[in-house]
Amino acid sequence: MATRRIEIMDTTLRDGEQTSSVSFSASEKLTIAKLLLEELKVDRIEIASARVSEGELQAVKDVTQWAAENGYLHAVEVLTFVDNGVSIIWMKEAGAKVQNLLTKGSLNHLTHQLKKTSNQHFKEIENTLKLAKDSNIETNIYLEDWSNGMRNSKAYVFEFLEFLSTQPVKRIMLPDTLGILTPPESYAFVKEIKDKYPNLHFDFHAHNDYDLGVANVMEALKAGANGLHLTVNGMGERAGNAPMASTIAVINDFMPEVKIGVNEKVLYTVSKLVENFSGVMIPANKPVIGANVFTQTAGIHADGDNKKNLYFSDLLPERFGRKRQYALGKASGKANIQKNLQELGLQLDDEDLKKVTQRIIELGDKKQVVTKEDLPYIISDVLDRTYEEKVKVNSYVLTHSKGLKPSTTVSISIENETFEEHSQGDGQFDAFINAIRNVFKRKKLVLPDLIDYAVRIPPGSRSDALCETIITWKNTEKEFKTRGLDSDQTVSAIKATEKMLNIIVS
Repeated sequence: MATRRIEIMDTTLRDGEQTSSVSFSASEKLTIAKLLLEELKVDRIEIASARVSEGELQAVKDVTQWAAENGYLHAVEVLTFVDNGVSIIWMKEAGAKVQNLLTKGSLNHLTHQLKKTSNQHFKEIENTLKLAKDSNIETNIYLEDWSNGMRNSKAYVFEFLEFLSTQPVKRIMLPDTLGILTPPESYAFVKEIKDKYPNLHFDFHAHNDYDLGVANVMEALKAGANGLHLTVNGMGERAGNAPMASTIAVINDFMPEVKIGVNEKVLYTVSKLVENFSGVMIPANKPVIGANVFTQTAGIHADGDNKKNLYFSDLLPERFGRKRQYALGKASGKANIQKNLQELGLQLDDEDLKKVTQRIIELGDKKQVVTKEDLPYIISDVLDRTYEEKVKVNSYVLTHSKGLKPSTTVSISIENETFEEHSQGDGQFDAFINAIRNVFKRKKLVLPDLIDYAVRIPPGSRSDALCETIITWKNTEKEFKTRGLDSDQTVSAIKATEKMLNIIVS
């Protein structure tokens, strides 16, 4: 099969920056530009609009200086305007060598926004192109609102293209400015143009208003488009642009006739950096780069992965610098847990695995997802239960009000005899211990002394993490430790205490 190379132009730093409330600083633009060209290896980047602000001018200067020193200057592009050369002057000051000139691609825009004839518009464009050439600036042309132009004023579009075919223009860029195209239209419109002008270079620029960005890109490529405009994380005005990660995956997996130079393995890294700089969070279910897209939650899927990878597809996480994960929670089965244990280098026999599975399901009812890092804590908690359960804390009420001492009311069973007690303390756990001590006095039993109390959570955990409380006790015979595990710190301490009570009563 004959293959053809297409260009990928990233416009995150220009069109993507038009995402509501997003503005990259000069240093952020430079960092992202370096990553896009050096690591992700896109062919071109569009980094700014001319004449926006002094800050934008400085940002472009920083990028063009770096690009010139590293051989990327002609891969750096700036959006410009038909403005009697004002944008050209700005470009020269910024050190940029490629302009993406914004022009009118529909008769509707030409008539109602510019209020000019096509000949007037074309003459002004011709003058701008001459100024650019005289200034040693290369020109690409945007046909703004081209998609509506093809729908409603096709004769004007082809008149425009005929004019451009005689001009010093390197690329003609076809934007679906309002994101209104369907896949059949994307194919038909691009093919009609490529059939008439097979030797001209055409870029396709999709927006995602109907969530058809990637589908439209596929059809434009099938029709012969020579380049694509994409943004990291699909950033851009309104619903954004065609997203970089999904588009690259689709091209590599479903379009063998198309070759690109983008390094898939860096997609996730770039996406996370842009997420951090922009403050626009990536949805957890965002294809390729979302937090959950390579996470198996159902136990049956993990079991299938153990049996000839029944739930694998070509969309392997390793391609994008990621790893498959197996979520732990109430939908977990033994296979999910075994997968996580393997990663931690842990092994359990069937009986212990069954106990751990049951405990994870219980925790999952309270905390939606248990992490891999929680597993050693859960195992320790479960396998620590080597005693016959003679003491059970049935229920308790913990209160903490401003101006009042914390108090606890607790119901506890000791060898099938139930007691209720209320007490106060310096804190909720202290109040709980005092209540238990009163019950044990009635049973003529003595509680050991609490000599150490430590709390820890798994590394990297969030505020909803499981919490392990380790309490060291001392009685007349020895010191010993008990552990409790829960998402609530006080409850985990109560569970550690319940273990202690069973040890001393056994």
